[in-house]
Amino acid sequence: MLYEELKVTTKSLGFLTIEDFAKYVGMTPSDVLQWEEKDEVPYTISLIIHLLKGDTNLPNSSALDTLVEECLPLASLLEEASSFPSKLEEMFLLQKELNDSTNGKNWELGINKFGKEINWLRCIHMEVAELIDSTPWKHWKNINAQPDMNNIHVELVDIWHFLMSYVLQETNVPKAVSLVNTHCIYEAATDIDVKAMVKEAEKLSYISLAIETGNMPSFSGIERFIDQFFRCCKISGLSFTWLQKLYIGKNCLNKFRQDNGYKEGTYIKDWDGNEDNVIMVSLLESMEDVSFEILYSQLDESYKKLNNL
Repeated sequence: MLYEELKVTTKSLGFLTIEDFAKYVGMTPSDVLQWEEKDEVPYTISLIIHLLKGDTNLPNSSALDTLVEECLPLASLLEEASSFPSKLEEMFLLQKELNDSTNGKNWELGINKFGKEINWLRCIHMEVAELIDSTPWKHWKNINAQPDMNNIHVELVDIWHFLMSYVLQETNVPKAVSLVNTHCIYEAATDIDVKAMVKEAEKLSYISLAIETGNMPSFSGIERFIDQFFRCCKISGLSFTWLQKLYIGKNCLNKFRQDNGYKEGTYIKDWDGNEDNVIMVSLLESMEDVSFEILYSQLDESYKKLNNL
């Protein structure tokens, strides 16, 4: 379908302008400009037009089979996404439970049960630095090294812990789920651009500092945070499904640390030459479905065995 034909047809369907039609079908003014410049309308738009007109004979197109093929991965992703709200609710509830246990009731006021100030924004800022340190960003050292993608994903999960805590400090679980839900539908990159990944991660720090210094309102900062965090996940190749699995694992590990003297400084983080994060991930990889209780039991068994406790 040509652009001029589309203009005439949309008016016959009751749309005052082609921009009104574009908004109706979820397109943008820039999309309309591209159609006009090329004098060509995408097949999907042409198909919508015929459906709105009630045509029984839809336009033939050799691109249809290709279009269907391209849509199949998205359909699969959308089907998987139907479980995201419940997974998000589980994560936010687990995070609140962990914060209640670790920091005491009313931690949302910014003080833990020991009278220590809680600053989630600073936590995020510091975790971003650890993520960047997992890449060969230094121009004077190990310049040909490869990024530690496993640790980068773990650091993203750590940021997610603190970001969820910050969101919960400002709102409640149902609202938090509604704020995050639409951001979870994305396809994780398979070809990682390390420089781009570092730049996107740094933006999380910028947002933290902007809110901390009063240069960005807290609530709009939350929305920016959420959007930017999942942008980082996408560009780092971390799918929402693996994020959720890693989160359950890291949440379990955090609980295990607290139960074994982390706050008191007696916890042993090095397990026979391996950091506890590495052990946790290796246990997760062997589990098809993540179970908090089973993972906790396996961590306890490994900890006692590897450290001769």
